[in-house]
Amino acid sequence: MRDDPYPGKIVFYIEIHSPLHMTRTGVIYHPIYLEHETCDHPERKERLIAILDKIESSGLDVEFITPRSATIDEVETNHSRDYIDQVRFMCEEQGGGYLDMDTVVSAKSYEAALMAAGGVMTGVDAVSDDLDNVFALVRPPGHHALRGRGMGFCVFNNVAIATRYARKKFGRVLIVDWDVHHGNGTSASFYSDRSVMYFSTHQSPHYPGTGRVDEVGAKGAEGFTINVPLQPGTDDPGYLMVYREVLRPVALEFDPDIILVSAGQDAHQGDPLSSMRLSTEGFGAMASIVKEVADLCCEGRMVATLEGGYNLEALSDSVVAVLRAFQGEVVQGNGDDTRAAQRIEEVKRVQRAYWDCFS
Repeated sequence: MRDDPYPGKIVFYIEIHSPLHMTRTGVIYHPIYLEHETCDHPERKERLIAILDKIESSGLDVEFITPRSATIDEVETNHSRDYIDQVRFMCEEQGGGYLDMDTVVSAKSYEAALMAAGGVMTGVDAVSDDLDNVFALVRPPGHHALRGRGMGFCVFNNVAIATRYARKKFGRVLIVDWDVHHGNGTSASFYSDRSVMYFSTHQSPHYPGTGRVDEVGAKGAEGFTINVPLQPGTDDPGYLMVYREVLRPVALEFDPDIILVSAGQDAHQGDPLSSMRLSTEGFGAMASIVKEVADLCCEGRMVATLEGGYNLEALSDSVVAVLRAFQGEVVQGNGDDTRAAQRIEEVKRVQRAYWDCFS
């Protein structure tokens, strides 16, 4: 046990156990994702190349799936036609540009963005057929994209578009967003929707400045948005406390028919765009908890989509850890975090008016 610069908690250890049963896991990928050219931008094609190389060298037994492109009508379930046309024109007619100060597109970005949204929907189809779970390795990412605006490196909101698709196929959808940034676009998409629960852990204060504990959903849909903003420096014990003590009980009460995960690995301790301290094993442990919920509620149906993560080694290692958890490898950890415990109690106080599990 090592000394820790953050007092009031015990640094935990992780035990990895071989699974008794390996589930079938799919990986969505298409070469067009590499043609979303962003040069030296943090969200660059080398992210996917590093992940694919790590999957190959790890010896993971996953099934690669070729995605389809989303139709305009499908994208329009979550975005205005004017915005869709703006993206198409900027890419195909102008050869690229900036949707906002940090969201760059190139000539092929519109085609890649349609395939990214379609990739997550392909994952939804795959888990309704013969696969247990799927990780969609798509780009550009999506969870910041609003109805009429791209932002935060995101063009179309892949998980929101896929959620609307999944809702028609299955019913209730749980979105788990463990990206270090709050998914403001996804939250806004379902803020009035009782058939979708949006659960987010994110660094606070941090971009984009949304995701307070008291943002619980619009009138009539209170409690279906659950935000757990965490202080900079939160590490594995704090995150795992949140996922065990908040996500697991409320998700079991909500009882989803499918789970979608906005899987950004930028809360990793090595990421340059955050101040969190999650380890590679910590991502596997979080994924194990979410998989347990999927197994208990919806026959294991779970689709993750890539969001952030900008340290290539940390990103690729963490994605492999998540995939191992998806396949049934159980990752466990112990430890306490007094700051996270205080936030957990705050969330429970706010949410207990809506969920019996917090009473």
